[in-house]
Amino acid sequence: MADADATYLHLTIDGRSVEVEGGTIVAAALAMAGAGRTRTSVSGEPRAALCGMGICQECRVTIDGRAHVLACQTLCREGQMVCTGAAAANATGATSTPTTTDKR
Repeated sequence: MADADATYLHLTIDGRSVEVEGGTIVAAALAMAGAGRTRTSVSGEPRAALCGMGICQECRVTIDGRAHVLACQTLCREGQMVCTGAAAANATGATSTPTTTDKR
């Protein structure tokens, strides 16, 4: 149930407008927005928030033009622009699967 006195913030995630309650961290906003991953590893594997406390660094996103920000450690702000590496890879036409399978 939503709190009638809650403050709501508007931010943009991968070009999509999202509204969240004040005090929400970016990783939670990504989950609520249905962003399945935050970035793609160098081998093409999808990555997303794992530990929720900044240790694993899997939740790195670009926020307001600043790369490698930890989504699990960053509060949402009004007007914030969040770009996942997954969206950036899709925009450049990169694939999410490795092009080589050399397993030496």
